[in-house]
Amino acid sequence: MQCTYIPVKPFLKLFFLGLLLMGCSSKSESPKQTGKVTPPTIVDVMIAEPEAVNNIIEANGSVVANEYLELHPEVSGRLTYLNIAEGSHIAQGTVVARINDADLRAQVAKTRVQLSLAEKTEDRFKQLLDAGGLNQSDYDAVLNQVNAYKADIAYTQTLIDKTVIRAPFSGVAGLRQVSPGAYVTPTTVLATLQQTSQVKIDFTLPESYSSIIKKGLLIDVQLEASDKKSKALIIATEPGANTDTRNLKVRAVLKEGTANPGAFVKIFIDEAHGRSAIKVPANCIIPDDKNNQLVLVKKGLAAFVNVQTGLREANSVEITEGITAGDSIIVRGVLFARPKNPVKVRSVKKFEEFLNAGDK
Repeated sequence: MQCTYIPVKPFLKLFFLGLLLMGCSSKSESPKQTGKVTPPTIVDVMIAEPEAVNNIIEANGSVVANEYLELHPEVSGRLTYLNIAEGSHIAQGTVVARINDADLRAQVAKTRVQLSLAEKTEDRFKQLLDAGGLNQSDYDAVLNQVNAYKADIAYTQTLIDKTVIRAPFSGVAGLRQVSPGAYVTPTTVLATLQQTSQVKIDFTLPESYSSIIKKGLLIDVQLEASDKKSKALIIATEPGANTDTRNLKVRAVLKEGTANPGAFVKIFIDEAHGRSAIKVPANCIIPDDKNNQLVLVKKGLAAFVNVQTGLREANSVEITEGITAGDSIIVRGVLFARPKNPVKVRSVKKFEEFLNAGDK
């Protein structure tokens, strides 16, 4: 039997060449790999719109009578008349007390007698002076005595007037501190007199609020015994701050209702004065080392913008710079948004709806 001999080396060369051609063919026929597509982030947005800004400043104050004084006598003596009906209204100019002035009136009577004699002497000396029978110095001495008596009468009459105590303004009398017949001095308090037909409110505020405290500003006042708020009008402020507390003292007039002087009140002042601004929920702001950011939806993509914040309320923040009315602000889904990545808007709600819904 005859066998055919095939060389090994040429056969191996042909086998490896075929494998090489098959590998190149498989690479050329494989499809090209494409980039991975990122799915859009699901978000809820709100449309930026101006909202009313409220920044209520609270302070404590006290009710002060429109006019208040302690009735004191101007001279010492015994009370001969006392007309103070406790808790009653007293009209301006009413005589409320008199002090014994008998000695002063006797002094006036005595001085009037001396004045009458001096005037007669002055008249005689005047005639002698005109006739040349008297020198000028003698006449001047008599005339000076006449003027001295007149001055004494005027002085004593002033003391008599001071024994009569009148109400300097209309008001309500307080409790009497003395009784008729008592001996009083200028330091004795007869009673108090307060004008309560209109009352004032005194309160203090930190000096940093001086720019908003202006004469004519209406504020809200809540009396301690009532839940109802009343209006008060600021009429004046102290020109300088207290050096110990750095606070300003402010006075207002109560325009509605009545209150007892000395009562405690709460003061409410709207620092924003009803202005409007764009507000966003506090949880949609992204804090940064240097800036705060909001995420907007622009052309279907997430856009991160730097913003400046203003007043902060319980759940919202005022935006002063960085966005304008009409911008679409992402409120939910902020943490999953990436710059220039696509977003899908699930819902559009108003600012109040996000606040009422909370973090739901």
